[in-house]
Amino acid sequence: MSNQQKSNILPIAVMFALFFMIAFVTNFAGSMGVIVKNQFNASNALSQLGTFANFIAYACMGIPAGIILKRKGYKFTSLAAVTVGFIGVGVQWLSGYVESFGVYVLGAFIAGFSMCMLNIVVNPMLNTLGGGGNRGNQLIQFGGSCNSIGGTLAPILLGYLIGGNIETASVTDAAPAMMIAMGIFLLAFLIIFFTNIPEPHLETAEQRANKQKDTHSPLSFRHFVLGALAIFFYVGVEVGIPNMANLYMSNNPAVGAAIAGTVVGFYWLMMMVGRLIGGAIGGKVSSKTMLACVSLMNIVLLICVIFFPEEWVIAFKGVQLPVSMIVMFLCGLCTSVMWGAIFNLAAEGLGKYTPAASGIFMTLVCGGGIIPLLQGWVADSIGYLGSYVVTICALLYILWYALFGSKNVNTDIPVK
Repeated sequence: MSNQQKSNILPIAVMFALFFMIAFVTNFAGSMGVIVKNQFNASNALSQLGTFANFIAYACMGIPAGIILKRKGYKFTSLAAVTVGFIGVGVQWLSGYVESFGVYVLGAFIAGFSMCMLNIVVNPMLNTLGGGGNRGNQLIQFGGSCNSIGGTLAPILLGYLIGGNIETASVTDAAPAMMIAMGIFLLAFLIIFFTNIPEPHLETAEQRANKQKDTHSPLSFRHFVLGALAIFFYVGVEVGIPNMANLYMSNNPAVGAAIAGTVVGFYWLMMMVGRLIGGAIGGKVSSKTMLACVSLMNIVLLICVIFFPEEWVIAFKGVQLPVSMIVMFLCGLCTSVMWGAIFNLAAEGLGKYTPAASGIFMTLVCGGGIIPLLQGWVADSIGYLGSYVVTICALLYILWYALFGSKNVNTDIPVK
């Protein structure tokens, strides 16, 4: 191992820790939809409003966060992000005691700012530390495994806190999980503060002056624009699949919230397994091939979720669990590697435009709030399982991007 690789170990570890935080807080907001639906008598669509607020913050903060990253660097942006995250989760915690749906949504919105800023940091940083290409994708996949651990723990913990009494569940039941989240933010702040973080993309005053003369931007690259749209659909797919399954199972008297949280946790666990596999083979298999294969597999699995008869059940922890929900958490294997593959394909060949591209990328992550909200609206009309037609349509675009839209056709643009 070279000295350069050794010096990168601690920064990589910090980025992995931030990946964990992103998923824990984000999936916590998604899992809260079960409580919101019952405590505030919300529809399926409105139950996703916390998730919507969490992700719509990306649309507001994506580009500003990219500018902060360029001018202040990775360390400053990380510290600001965990501070905002602490405040956001704290507001959600407060909402349980004031019994206000509006305060809860506000907290989810503030937390979304933090998640956006953290994503702005970790993805380009890991890609850079890996040297781009397949190695950069490999590090993102390993980081994504840490992301999946956080995603796995959030719904399981919330399901345990709610227990089987979904009719009387309230936001205050989730207070212990929120305290854990705030503790994680505080610990992360201290670790980042005392860690030396490389600043490969920190913009100098001279570069800012020269930027006025630059006639190009990340939007000048066709494969990046199409990739940003692919991220919009992907995040909606990743979040929509478990969120709707959680609602479906929690409101099924034969299953209940505790089992629902565990099964949804398996979805995120499968994402961790998939990302470990993706990280292991990422240096040998191209991002294009990886993305095309998992997109097609995911479409097939979701068709099974829709059309498997609800009478098909399997015994799980003493309840009759629909077989379609077993297929649902297997979808996590497919969604697991999509983020890293799309980011790697879209950022390839951008050079100096990478930080700005990351900001635009994060803006389109708002799909994680819009697609589930749309799916919830469809569920109100045709049922929980039928609503997965929304995610299938999104996956068809991702498959097209992998096969045809990811090629860089703007190689004549100078990027140094």
